[in-house]
Amino acid sequence: MAVFATRTYLADQQARLAALNVPKAEERTLVVAAQPMRFGDRVLPENLKTIPWPSAQRPDGSFQTVEAVVGDETKPRYAMEAIDPGEPVLTSKITGAGERATLSAALDPGMKAISIRVNDVLGVAGFVRPSDRVDVLLTRVVRNQEKNSDETFVDVLLQGVKVLAVDQTADERKDEPSVVKTVTFAVSTAEAQRLTLGASIGTLSLALRNIASASVEETRRLTMADLGGGPAANELGGQVIEDKMKQPVKEKQLQIVERKVEPDLPIQPKWATVGVWNTTQREEHRVGLIQ
Repeated sequence: MAVFATRTYLADQQARLAALNVPKAEERTLVVAAQPMRFGDRVLPENLKTIPWPSAQRPDGSFQTVEAVVGDETKPRYAMEAIDPGEPVLTSKITGAGERATLSAALDPGMKAISIRVNDVLGVAGFVRPSDRVDVLLTRVVRNQEKNSDETFVDVLLQGVKVLAVDQTADERKDEPSVVKTVTFAVSTAEAQRLTLGASIGTLSLALRNIASASVEETRRLTMADLGGGPAANELGGQVIEDKMKQPVKEKQLQIVERKVEPDLPIQPKWATVGVWNTTQREEHRVGLIQ
């Protein structure tokens, strides 16, 4: 019994010593925004904070300390897009050390920024905001030489174009609609050429896309001959015609009225002309007739 008790005591002490010798798990943290930051705002220490991050897997491009984000004061960083409180600060959302917050830094490799002029109608009443996706429509008038007349066409020039900025605002979290004069897109070189050419030969207008719509639709050119009431109007028109066909037809009685035509009688003259020759001259005299 004494030996058994001794062995139990020694095993318990050995387990306690092993627990004391286990190295303490490294504390993991993640840098998030403490204050809202918008495009062009300088990244300051008071706008950041760290939170515990239990998982060993951190988001790509994240930071563990505030000092790693701020870096040298002589080489500040700026926000490249909107960052809300509690949102992780990533390298893709801020500039590099000492870089400026310019629109060129927000472009993907191989993309260009190009602006077009719009108004309250062509710009979807100001509801187009940065980071939205739009379709660009081109309306133009072409001279038909055969018919010797002008024809109007509407083509879908580009689909799913990303909006970089409206006027001089690139803040995507600003959702209040406002009437703008220019809209800047992120396009390829070929798309930039098409936009420039389209703006010079016709009128460009925007069609706002659903935020989850990324597919390319099959489109065709529309002309004046394609203008109609649309599917809803066609369906309503078909229903009206069908209802009229179901209505009972009312018989109408036609009355034939015979028109009495009186014969045309010759008009009796009221006088007669009598010619009298006097030597070599003829004279005419009117003589009244007895009715």
